[in-house]
Amino acid sequence: MAMKIRLARGGSKKRPHYAIVAADSRMARDGRFIEKLGTYNPLLPKDSEDRVKMNMERVQYWLGQGAQPTDRISRFLEAADVLPKKERANMKKAEPGKKAQERAQEKADKAAAAAESEATPAEE
Repeated sequence: MAMKIRLARGGSKKRPHYAIVAADSRMARDGRFIEKLGTYNPLLPKDSEDRVKMNMERVQYWLGQGAQPTDRISRFLEAADVLPKKERANMKKAEPGKKAQERAQEKADKAAAAAESEATPAEE
């Protein structure tokens, strides 16, 4: 059985509240889980200690049993110094596409040419 430590969503529309659970990876996100390990309330301020609450003994137990934390849970565990920080791939989603890069390059070339042509008559 492939175990995951993940978030199960609760709360109403636009008012999320998550339970941190140990669950079989084949079960639905909000479906059956084996044990509730804590809570996460994203509506609270980031510096609030009630934002993320975890039972660290049980989290350590499940990690020892081979449960894999999801990305968000691993970030919580890294912040709590339970897991070492790992390198994450920057997927370059913020970079513009090829065509936009070409347009920006053309615009930069035109600006450079205009600046160069303005500089030459002033020197003569």
